[in-house]
Amino acid sequence: MDESGGSGQPRSGTDEATERHGEQRASSAPAAGATRSGPERPEHPTGPTPPTAAPGTSEAAPSPDRPHDSARGAATHSDPSTGAEDGAEDGAEVPGASPDQAEAPAGSGSPDEAGPSAQDAPHGPSDGAHPHPEPEHPRTLAHSGTGTGTGKAQPPRRGREPGGGLLMGRPFGVPVYVAPSWFLVAALITWVFGGQLDRVLPELGALRYLVSLFFAVAFYASVLVHELAHTVAALRFKLPVRRIQLQFFGGVSEIEKEAETPGREFVLSFVGPLLSLVLSGLFYLAMLAVEPGTVPGVLLAGLMISNLIVAAFNLLPGLPLDGGRMLRAVVWKITGRPMSGTIAAAWVGRALAVSVLIGLPLLTQSGALGATQDHVGGMDTVTDALLAAILAAIIWTGAGNSLRMARLREHLPELRARSLTRRAVPVETSTPLSEALRRANEAGARALVVVDADGEPLSLVREAAIVGVPEHRRPWVAVSGLAQDLTDGMRVSAELAGEALLDTLRATPATEYLVVEDSGEIYGVLSAADVERAFVKAMARPS
Repeated sequence: MDESGGSGQPRSGTDEATERHGEQRASSAPAAGATRSGPERPEHPTGPTPPTAAPGTSEAAPSPDRPHDSARGAATHSDPSTGAEDGAEDGAEVPGASPDQAEAPAGSGSPDEAGPSAQDAPHGPSDGAHPHPEPEHPRTLAHSGTGTGTGKAQPPRRGREPGGGLLMGRPFGVPVYVAPSWFLVAALITWVFGGQLDRVLPELGALRYLVSLFFAVAFYASVLVHELAHTVAALRFKLPVRRIQLQFFGGVSEIEKEAETPGREFVLSFVGPLLSLVLSGLFYLAMLAVEPGTVPGVLLAGLMISNLIVAAFNLLPGLPLDGGRMLRAVVWKITGRPMSGTIAAAWVGRALAVSVLIGLPLLTQSGALGATQDHVGGMDTVTDALLAAILAAIIWTGAGNSLRMARLREHLPELRARSLTRRAVPVETSTPLSEALRRANEAGARALVVVDADGEPLSLVREAAIVGVPEHRRPWVAVSGLAQDLTDGMRVSAELAGEALLDTLRATPATEYLVVEDSGEIYGVLSAADVERAFVKAMARPS
C-alpha cells in the first residue's frame, strides 16, 4: 500500500486559484469524460493494387492501393512522428474516463448549489503544502463542474480496440484483419484482369475469372508479406504493433511507437520494399521454369510486375511512403533532429503528389507506360486521371498527417503529471461532503482522497459527483458514496510525462487518478480533463 506519511496527511500540490487569483472562481469545469487522445500510431500503408492488364497486353494500368507503411505501389507509409504514424490518424486522443466512472448524480453545477465554503477558499496554499503549478481554469472544488453546467458527466469515449474487419490470424502475435473494402477491390481486380486474360488466353472462357480471383488473392498475400516485414522489424526493435490490416488501397501495419534512432527508422522502412523486390525476383525465376502463354506463366508474370511496382512506388523519397521514411531517417541522422527529417520528407512527398497528379496521365498518353496510341481511348484517359487523383490525394494527405504527428510528438514532453496535479486533502469514508469541502477550501485544495484509519488511500471523490449533489443535501451525504475505488491503474507516478503519461492513462480510463511519489507518498490528484486542456494548449503553440 502507498504510504501517505505519519499523520496520513497527503502531500499537497499547488492550486492556481489560491496562488494566483484567490477571488477567481470559474463556473465551468472540465468534462468528466475527457476524450482520449494520444499520439497516433505509425502506419505502414501498402501501395497501389497490381496492374489489371495481363502481361503481354498493352493496357496494363495499376489501380491504387491503400496507403501502408511500406506503401505498396500507391501506398502511404505513415510516419511514426506523425502518428499513424501518420494515418492516424486520425487525430490524437487524450485519455478519458470510462462510462461507468463518469456517471454522476443528477443535480446542478451552478454556483447556487455550491457548498457554503466554496466562497471562503483561502488565498494561499495550506501549511506544509508542496507548491507545484496547476492547470488553468482555477476554481474551488465546490464549484467544479463537468463542463456542461448540468452536473451530469458527458459520456466518455473509449479508444477503439484493435479490429477492422475479418480476423485472419495472428502471425508473430499480431492480429491480421481483412477489411470489407478488400472484397470490393478483389472483385474489381477479378473483373478487370479477367477481361485482359480473355485477350491472352481466350481458350479459358469463363474460367478466366477464377484465375483472376486467384491472382487478386495472391497479390494481397504478397502485400501481407510486405507488411510482415515491417512488423518483424518493429518487433525486433521492441516497437509494439497494434495490427495489420489489408484494405482497398493495400495494407497497413500500425506500429504504435517511433523508432528511437535514425538507423532503426531506415531499416524499418526499407525491409518492406526489399521483401517486395525479393518476391518479384522469385516470381521471375519461377516464370522462367514454366511455359510462356500458359495460366501459370501469366499469373507469375503478373505477380512479378505487381511486386516490382509496389517496391518501386514505396521507394519514392516522400512521406508517407517507405522511401520518404528512409529520407527522413537520413536527414534526421545528418541534422540530429527528427522534426527536420519529417519536414524535409513531407514536403518532398507533397511535391511527389503534384507530380503524380500531372505526370501519370501524361506518361500514359505518351505511351511511356506501355500503352500505344491506338489503345488509349477516352475511357482510359478518364481512368488514368482518376487513378492519378487518388494516388496524389493519398500521398498529399499522408505527408500532411506526418507533419501534424511530428508536431504532436514534439510537444508531448510538455505534459507532465507533476505540473498538472491538483492539491488534495484526505478524508475518512464517513466524512460528510460539506465538511470535506470545507477542509478542501481551507487547504486550497481541489480534490478529495478517501483514506482509511491509517491514512492509506482507498478511493477518489469524483468531481462530477460532487457537482451533482445539491447544497442542502451535502451535510447528509458521505464522501464514500461519491468516490471511485482506487485500482492499480489509477495510481500514477508524479514523474510521468509525455507519451508515457498518456499511455498510462489510456491503459486505465478514469476521470481522476491518484498521483504518488516514488516513495509512495500522495502528491495529489490528476484530472483527465486537465490533461486534455494541457494537450490542446500545447498543440496550439507553434513548433
